Amino acid sequence: MKSQLKRWRISFLTGLAVVLPAVITLAVIRWLFGTVSSVTDVLLFFVPKAITHAQEGAGPMYWYWSLAALALAAILLTLIGRTTRYYIIRRMISLLDAWMLRLPLLNKIYGTIKQVNEALSSSKKSAFKQVVMIEYPRKGLYTIAFITSDEHPEAEARLGQDLVGVFVATTPNPTTGFLLAVPRDQVVPLDMTVAEGFKYTVSLGSVVPDYAPPSSRVPREVAISS
Repeated sequence: MKSQLKRWRISFLTGLAVVLPAVITLAVIRWLFGTVSSVTDVLLFFVPKAITHAQEGAGPMYWYWSLAALALAAILLTLIGRTTRYYIIRRMISLLDAWMLRLPLLNKIYGTIKQVNEALSSSKKSAFKQVVMIEYPRKGLYTIAFITSDEHPEAEARLGQDLVGVFVATTPNPTTGFLLAVPRDQVVPLDMTVAEGFKYTVSLGSVVPDYAPPSSRVPREVAISS
């Protein structure tokens, strides 16, 4: 009986390991689609609700209409991006941007979102430059972190140390975490890519990237080198 139960338990865990990634992926996609569609659905305001919604307009929007609204949003964003090539459009966007930054309260929210968006989308600066390892949360314990900035002029001047900004992501949700200023000589650069670092964090450390010995690979430029 014990042997039979053991085989059933092993089979169950094996099936769970096979199915769980696909289930979680589908759940995340469904959540993202629902979150985005709650905003893009309003683009179909010109279509009667009796057509787009269940129960003759009283129920939720049909999924295929939400998908159409999402496609319409993508088309509109593409058109907006193309129009920014014209000076008059760029000038209008600059005026709108300046106006939003002057509005009380809203300017704080808009300014923060704008800075984060520029950091994530800029081709010159990457929000996460390199994966490193630091001693955290105490000496003798190490954790994976991401270089976010390598310049802290005021902090460096006041502390008399060469500092780098690192982001320590929480697991399994890497969208939250801690921002730390760490002395440069206490940061250990790793060869894993930023994508591999996030996979490692999200997987609770179970997805460990391969490592090639230094003698068998081309040296990489270290982003935090002086």
